[in-house]
Amino acid sequence: MKEVIFGLHAVTTALEKRPDEISQLLVQKGRQDKRLQALLDLAASQGVAVTALPRDVLDEKASGRHQGVIAEVQVDDTPRYSEKQIPEILAGMPSPALILILDGVTDPHNLGACLRSADAAGVGLVIAPKDKAVGLTSVARKVACGAAETVPFVQVTNLARTLKQLQDVGIWLVGLAGEAEQMLYSIDLTGPVGIVMGAEGSGLRRLTRENCDFLAKLPMAGAVSSLNVSVATGISLFEAVRQRGA
Repeated sequence: MKEVIFGLHAVTTALEKRPDEISQLLVQKGRQDKRLQALLDLAASQGVAVTALPRDVLDEKASGRHQGVIAEVQVDDTPRYSEKQIPEILAGMPSPALILILDGVTDPHNLGACLRSADAAGVGLVIAPKDKAVGLTSVARKVACGAAETVPFVQVTNLARTLKQLQDVGIWLVGLAGEAEQMLYSIDLTGPVGIVMGAEGSGLRRLTRENCDFLAKLPMAGAVSSLNVSVATGISLFEAVRQRGA
């Protein structure tokens, strides 16, 4: 299966992390600057072929702002990480573990932004359901700015079962819900924690909510009732970072 990755940061990370999967690099004809040259040097060092094309041709190949750079990637249908690898991933994470669970995020822009925040906050694993949720599309990878290559992302068949498995190994689950009585800032996030975020609009599903150890909310002082899921994710993860003294 062929997919495209576009944008300077996303393509650079792909060249660094999985150059063997890149069939060719497409760059904008006539563009000359230091950032592009650094990318071309990296491609040359990895033995990746480069083709220069007019801007309008690149526009047709990418579904978003490509910054004059597109990587054509040959991937198979097998996800990079499977749910069978979750125990192995958990065992290799720094202690205390910080995990992000996304319960049905469907917008690739939101998934990419969540992955970017997860990478910045030191999250060791991001979990999402396979059904009714977006996967690692080219748009999600572009928005993630390379984080899709650095943070393990696992889609699971049964999210409720996975949540129980996380609890069985000592991870406390904190779900973000607007109807919660306590603020996130009052919960101890210094131990092994999984931050659980709901889908755009509908929030946490009933089973997901019931499997959380705590429900918490963020303070909302204005007229709007909720934040975009990627914004709320960033705030929640960095509250954990703050508490941990990083």
